[in-house]
Amino acid sequence: MKRLVFLFSALLFTCSSDDNNNTNCNFLFDATVNLQVNTNLPQFNQLQFPGNGVYVPNQGNSGIWLWSATSSTLLAWDAADPSQVPTGCSTLIDAGTGDIVETTCDDVNRYSLTTGQGLDGNTEPCTLKPYRVDNLGNGQFLVSNN
Repeated sequence: MKRLVFLFSALLFTCSSDDNNNTNCNFLFDATVNLQVNTNLPQFNQLQFPGNGVYVPNQGNSGIWLWSATSSTLLAWDAADPSQVPTGCSTLIDAGTGDIVETTCDDVNRYSLTTGQGLDGNTEPCTLKPYRVDNLGNGQFLVSNN
């Protein structure tokens, strides 16, 4: 019986794989983020309407993209391309087509702010780095990495 348990355990450990452990997706560090967002303020009022995004500099690795999924649901993503070593061109900018952001590097990577998934043939399987968003009510949100 002990042999059977050992064999099963060994088989389990050798057969399991972690697709999220891609070494090319580890370019971003865990920056401390603690951002209060009030959608009643002019710089965030676009977030009162679903389908709008706002870039916030000086947060996370290269700023943060906020995306209004619904009137009460806000998504927050790091604005650094998780597929590239941070450089001047790896900060994600608005692609001008809805929820899509992209790099300005020669090998342009594009991502969806709705899902965080890479688009249009990104060469790496990396997704955008998400941040926690707590709805505090009355158009106020707390974005953090806790």
